[in-house]
Amino acid sequence: MQQLNTFKLPKNFRGRNAFIVQLWWLVQSILFSNSPQFMYGFRRFLLRLFGAKIGKNVIIRPTVRITYPWKISIGDFSMIGDDVVLYSLGRIEIGNNVVISQKSYICAASHDYLKSDFPIFAKKITIEDQCWLATDVFVAPGITIGKGTVVGSRSSVYKNLPSNKVCIGNPAKIIRERISE
Repeated sequence: MQQLNTFKLPKNFRGRNAFIVQLWWLVQSILFSNSPQFMYGFRRFLLRLFGAKIGKNVIIRPTVRITYPWKISIGDFSMIGDDVVLYSLGRIEIGNNVVISQKSYICAASHDYLKSDFPIFAKKITIEDQCWLATDVFVAPGITIGKGTVVGSRSSVYKNLPSNKVCIGNPAKIIRERISE
């Protein structure tokens, strides 16, 4: 069982000093979240200002929550829907033409629950080009979702998913090929 009095955050875990982290959270709360819906360019600007790699014509809704933008990359023409959380304690790489629908939670960190000091760890998440994560999908740390794969609504992804599949469930399993016209 965890003894949280022994928990320690690994050195440089956040990737920036505490002032920058707090400044981002302030900017996100005031400017990013309150920007009008159509101001996609403004939100891309704010994210780039804090070190995110954002492709061209990326659509990010104002209700998206991003923990550390300097650990995020989003490819060209991708869309991040309302109330999506990019819990970027680790790197999150989102490819080109990806749709992450509303209320999805992309979680790039967890704890080792077998150790008493409950150490936190981060693992990179990769969502390759042309994927679609439907409403309310959870993606665990260290996962890669292959190019062109669709993950059905309310699914949880705990294992890597190959390319060009349709997957659904908790845990998400392949139900068919994704065959394009």
